[in-house]
Amino acid sequence: MRLAALQQRNWLILHDVDSLCDAPGTHQIDPDLFTGDYWRERGLIVGEAPGRGSSLFLQATPTEQWVLRPYRRGGVAAKLSKKRYLWTGAERTRAFRELRLTAKLFEQGLPVPRPVASCVTHYGLTYEAALITVRIAGAKAFAELLVNDLADEALLKRVGAMIYRFHQAGLDHVDLNARNILIDSRGEPWLIDFDRCRLRSPGKWGKANLERLERSVHKFKPATTTSPIIQGYRATR
Repeated sequence: MRLAALQQRNWLILHDVDSLCDAPGTHQIDPDLFTGDYWRERGLIVGEAPGRGSSLFLQATPTEQWVLRPYRRGGVAAKLSKKRYLWTGAERTRAFRELRLTAKLFEQGLPVPRPVASCVTHYGLTYEAALITVRIAGAKAFAELLVNDLADEALLKRVGAMIYRFHQAGLDHVDLNARNILIDSRGEPWLIDFDRCRLRSPGKWGKANLERLERSVHKFKPATTTSPIIQGYRATR
């Protein structure tokens, strides 16, 4: 994966040159690419994911779909601004940091979506941002499978084993919940949404990740026991 940055006027784009370029017949590197209007005008929006950011599923090429996710605030901060963040430099923006982290995990062979590009639009002391990744074909949210009684013990163990792999790589996923785990058509789990996540030395954060996931599982399916997740996690050691 080869990441390159492009800056013009008040916008900056960090992209994988193998996924996004200015070659004829491709989507041109431009901030419009990170807006819903660009894809809507071309009839290339094929779906939408739940969540405050309203991620869009895009038919980027005849054989590949992308996910466009704008950054949106939640909680108390959203009352001040839903989509503006404090500007402290391009490399410290949430979009650039998440894309670089995702690329690093992808290069290690971990089950994450391939990152395509992120865009930051700078407005004086603030900025707005969006991220594009490759959509995992045929994947469904772990939360959806829980709700529909489609998550058996074997799947829970695979989820635990997957999380262990990320912890071994040092990933502290600060929002490890059942919506941020996808299950592909082969029944294999993937991890998504690395906003505010980081690589760390081993510590108590690993246990906190698992406890957060347990609360999320019980939210979607209260009767579900999470012990198979822990069994899968420990069996991978």
